[in-house]
Parts: sequence; C-alpha cells; structure tokens
Amino acid sequence: MASLRKANSYSKRHVVPFTRISKKKQRSYIKVVPPQKIVKFSMGQEPMFNAGKLPYQLTMVSTEKVQIRHNALEACRQFINKKLEKDFAGQYFFRVIPFPHHIQRENKMLTGAGADRMQTGMQLSFGKSVGKAAILKANDRIFFVALPTPKAVQSTRKVLGQVKAKLPCKTRVLYSEFQKK
Repeated sequence: MASLRKANSYSKRHVVPFTRISKKKQRSYIKVVPPQKIVKFSMGQEPMFNAGKLPYQLTMVSTEKVQIRHNALEACRQFINKKLEKDFAGQYFFRVIPFPHHIQRENKMLTGAGADRMQTGMQLSFGKSVGKAAILKANDRIFFVALPTPKAVQSTRKVLGQVKAKLPCKTRVLYSEFQKK
C-alpha cells in the first residue's frame, strides 16, 4: 500500500533544487504539479477583524528553519477551525499564512519478496513529485487568530498547543492586543 513518508524525511533537510515549472514543457523539471490540499486560507469574520472588533491576536511562529507539508497545514487548519467555530461561532478570524510552493519529490525504491536486497538504481535520480511544502525560516508566522475577549485567548492558546504535535518544528505562540485610537 502506498503511503506518505514520515515528515522528518523532508522537514529538516535543505531545499532540493530543480523544482522549476516552466511554460515550455522541455525546460520544466517538474511535469506534474500536485494539487493543493489546503482548501481555505482565511476563515471566520474578516470584516469584523478589519473593523477592529477583534482586538486580541495570537500568532503561532516557527522557532527554526523548516519545511511544512501541505497536508500537515491542512490537518492543523481543520482542527483549529473546528474548535474555534464550536466555541466562538462567528466571533473570530483565523488565517493560515504560509503558502506551499515548494514541490517535494521522491525516487521510489522497491523492496521485494526476498527482502534481502533493495533497488539501488538511479542513485542521483530526479524523482517524481509527491507533494508540496511551505518553506519557513526561524520566526516566520504559521497561523494567525484574532479574538474578541481575553477568555477566548486562553482557550485558543490551548487549541494551538494541541496542534503543535502535528507540525514538524518547534513553535511559539505570540500574543498582541490591538488598541483602538
């Protein structure tokens, strides 16, 4: 059964070159671009946020250089949005900030019935595209949440803490308060 490789196969490694997509097929290294898993990037009440009615803000940032796969970002997005919608229906604004541009590739190896030998052909091969990832530097933002009350901030901080296990990097949650003039 085909499955995803572990996130640490990609997350802490250097970005692989030659992932160019060109309008001319001959110059393109990647022939097929995997579909985007993240369905929405902004959820909740953006007009309320723009009007300044959601003054309390939480931002989750990465504390190290990392690649985060699009399926990990989508899993976190679904979890956070479901909790926020349940607790503060229509009283929040939530945004996924990084956009997964980087295309990850893999040269699939076969291990067969003997299990004593593994395929070693094409050792420096290019590989086929298997997914997308967002490349983050240290202190880059991952998620942003705007909330109406300090009580909402406390419960949302717990939700963001639960999401940390789904991400391949160490994270921090920053708090800020928007002052009306």
